[in-house]
Amino acid sequence: MRIVSGKYKGKHIDVPHSFKARPTTDFAKEGLFNILSNNYVDFNDSPSALDLFGGTGSIGLEFLSRGCCKVVSVEKDFKHWQFLQRVSKMLGDPNWKPVHADVFKFITREKEPYDIIFADPPYALPNLAEIPDLIFSHELLSADGILILEHGRDYDFSAHPRYVSHRNYGSVNFTFFQ
Repeated sequence: MRIVSGKYKGKHIDVPHSFKARPTTDFAKEGLFNILSNNYVDFNDSPSALDLFGGTGSIGLEFLSRGCCKVVSVEKDFKHWQFLQRVSKMLGDPNWKPVHADVFKFITREKEPYDIIFADPPYALPNLAEIPDLIFSHELLSADGILILEHGRDYDFSAHPRYVSHRNYGSVNFTFFQ
């Protein structure tokens, strides 16, 4: 895994081969951050970010590297969370907090809103389509914030009242909500 931009640009982090996580491709990641930087987020303002279904930490680390003042990565799988903890200790960056929790329980308990929320659930997750409504009903997105949901091509959120846009990069789809 490679960090694309920011203070950790070019840093390679070896992800164990046994991981079940499907990291966002560099191509899709670069596209995502270009969209965010050009349309939705001024990383110079030190936004806060919530990375749901943290997996390998790839997206959370990009947020951290680009200047987010606080990045919380939520991961349910214990081995993945342990990996995130090791990487966090290796970097020694106090602005990144890996959390071992079920995302759906975390959403219902978290009280603090975030400027950016990124959710990359398993594409086959049965309740994937419920994630935007859960986030909005629990007021986890700040007033000018942006929610990005990564999903497979089988989902269309264009009728959602908070839908903003959709982009795809091969088999990777990002839907943006505000």
